[in-house]
Order: sequence, then structure tokens, then C-alpha cells
Amino acid sequence: MKSALYLCLLLLGLQVQGQRRSNLNDEQQEQKIFHSQEDDFQDEGENLAHVKIAPSNADFAFRFYKQIREKADNKNIFFSPLSISTAFAMLSLGARSNTLSQLHKGLTFNLTEMEEQEIHEGFQRVLQLLNDPHREVQLSMGNALFIDDRLKLLQKFLDDITNFYYSEAVSSDFQNSPEAVKEINKYIETKTHGKIVGLLKSLDSDTVMVLVNYIFFKGYWEKPFNSLTTRDDDFFLDAKNSIKVKMMHQNKVFNIHRDDKLSCWVVEIPYKGNATALFVLPDEGSMNQVEDALLKETVSNWMQSLEKRKIYLDLPKFSISGSYDVKNLFEKMGVTEVFSDQADLSGVAEKTLLKVSKAIHKAMVDVSENGTEAAAVTVIEVVPMSAEFPPPPRIRFNRPFLMMIVDKTTHSILFMGKIVNPAAKED
Repeated sequence: MKSALYLCLLLLGLQVQGQRRSNLNDEQQEQKIFHSQEDDFQDEGENLAHVKIAPSNADFAFRFYKQIREKADNKNIFFSPLSISTAFAMLSLGARSNTLSQLHKGLTFNLTEMEEQEIHEGFQRVLQLLNDPHREVQLSMGNALFIDDRLKLLQKFLDDITNFYYSEAVSSDFQNSPEAVKEINKYIETKTHGKIVGLLKSLDSDTVMVLVNYIFFKGYWEKPFNSLTTRDDDFFLDAKNSIKVKMMHQNKVFNIHRDDKLSCWVVEIPYKGNATALFVLPDEGSMNQVEDALLKETVSNWMQSLEKRKIYLDLPKFSISGSYDVKNLFEKMGVTEVFSDQADLSGVAEKTLLKVSKAIHKAMVDVSENGTEAAAVTVIEVVPMSAEFPPPPRIRFNRPFLMMIVDKTTHSILFMGKIVNPAAKED
């Protein structure tokens, strides 16, 4: 058995729903979220790399969700598939032979359909687009490598992670483990705007490198909820148990779809800027069949089937988080070698045998109205009366539902989850 020095991966995601009033914009240009590279993107010229990796990233998102669901034990789920796939794609730059093949397969990249270079160019473009300072949503995503002073990275690996993933390389003293933990936690806290604190508890004594990926998103609803209409209401955890939650309400036109085959409602609630949230409400007893059908084709079909319609919408305020042992989940998906003594990460560093000892992911979400600025404002809307037929449906998210946050510019699922109990703060 060969000895190995350890590499730790920390993957973070944070979405915060906005705390200020935004402008209303009723016309939101719909786009399909999972395009093939042949679709209408000529205006972006050669920067189509992100389009090519979008279907694979979507496949990975739903595959990973189903792994979490198996162990979730009827708890809330919330994670950033893009954070996880970006981190492991970056690591794959230093992987070789079967270790590399397993990573590609686990991330659902098919090298008969795209070249390895195109994968990294795709993530490079996603990072460029997400971090565009002119975006209306507050969105930042980035990577950092904390490297032990004793570890000599290969120049090509360093060049590639800097070029494709804009990764910061930070020299650290892992022999002083408490200080290194403190330094990494401080970095995480800063990049997540103080929302994820003290994530890393300790490091293995042999750790020589820690890879961190973070994504921070703060969006403002295009049509904010009026906090004066938020009221206490029942949320049904199951057929027998309910809890009281703060239920937000709107009576407006939304893009919605009724999927009779899967017995669920789909409601799109757009953010100001080119991002949107998709809320999926299965009929009572239909959650399992909707989850089983979660595939990129299903979601693409939902997005294409959305129609503008006035509805009575009830949506709970919630703030939840999810923490996951990605190593354990990846091993169940067949990605095992990178965590074992057979790992081939020979493209990372000179004369050092490396394997991944730990990969953890934490994500948080906070969904609310448009915040305190609107609390003292009363909005009275006057609309002409009309003989509406059929009457607007009332869609009440007062039982477990699914949520996806999609960035339309990159066709990426930034976050996804299942809200089983809106009042449960911790995973």
C-alpha cells in the first residue's frame, strides 16, 4: 500500500433572497435552460463553451440530487451542483489514467462528444459570465488552493487552474494545523459574506492541499412580495403533522405549468436580472414520482411549457442549509479511485503521491419578501374587472416542494433542493 498525502476539498454554496425593493418588470424573456451547442447562440461568437457543458452539468445535478435523496431521511435538501462539479473538474486537471476517467464519468462528461480541453473552457466561460460585475443579481463564484509550503506544484497544473478556473493559490503552513484551519475558515467567511462560519473543524495531519470552491448569490425578486400580506399559516409536513410558517402571498401573473402526467405544478419566479427560480409543487403523495422523473429533459420540458397566467400564490419564507459528505456520495456514484491509495493525481505536484481524504459541501438558502424597506409601504393595485374563465388557480406551497435556481446566461443550475420543513434551520 502506497503512502499518500491528503487533499481536502471544501465546496460551498450560498443563495440569499434579497432585502431591498426591486423594479417590476412583467415581461421576462424565456429561454430554455439546457441548450445544445447548435442552438441560437451565434451572437456570442466563439464563447459557446459554457453551452456545451450545460447538459452534462444538468445530468450531474439530478444524479447527485438522487444520491442525497437516498440518505436524506425526509429532511430538507439544499446544495449547489455547480460548485461541486466545478471543484472536481478543476481537480481533474491533475488527474491521470483511471482516476481521470472516473471523474469524467462521475461528472457525466462524455469525451466522445467533447474534448477534455472543451470541458475546462466551458467552466472558464461560466466563471467569466457569473462574475460579470454588470449583472443585476449579486453573484460571485471562485476557487482557491491552500498549499503547504512543502508541496511543489507542477507549473502546468498551476497555470491551468489559474487560466481556466481563476484559482487563487495561497501558501499555507499545514504543520501548524490550527492556524491553517483558521486561515481557511476566514477565507470562506469572507467570500460568503459572513454566512458560512467555522465550516472546517480540523485537518488530517498529512494534509498538504485544500481546494475551496464557493458560490454566492443574492437575488431580488422581479415582483417582490408585500410583507404586509405575509401571515402565519399551516405547512403540512405529512398527512398527519403540520407546523406554523410565515406564508407570503401574491395575486399576480406568473409563468406556470401544470404537469398532469407527473401530478405537479411548476411556478417560475424570476429574479431581477437573468436568473430565475423554479418551484415545483407535487400533488399530495406525488413527491416520489416527481423526484424519480428529475432529468434535464423533464425540466427543459417544464421550461418550454410555461405559460403566463394569473394565480393566487402562497409561498413560505424559509432559511435552510444542507451539509454533505461529497466523498461518500461520489463513492456511491462510482467515483472511488481519487479517494483511495490507487489515486493518480500525478499531474498536480512533483514527486508527491496524493489522494483526496475529504470532500465536504455546505449550502444555505434564505427566501423572503423584498425586505424591511417595503414593510412600511402599502401598495394598492387597481385592475380592471374581467370575467375570467377559468378562475385563477390557487397554488399553495404548503407541503413539501422542490426548488431550483437557474442562471439563464450560463444555462446552469446554481442551486437545487427540497423543502420538507421550512422552519428547520439546520440540516
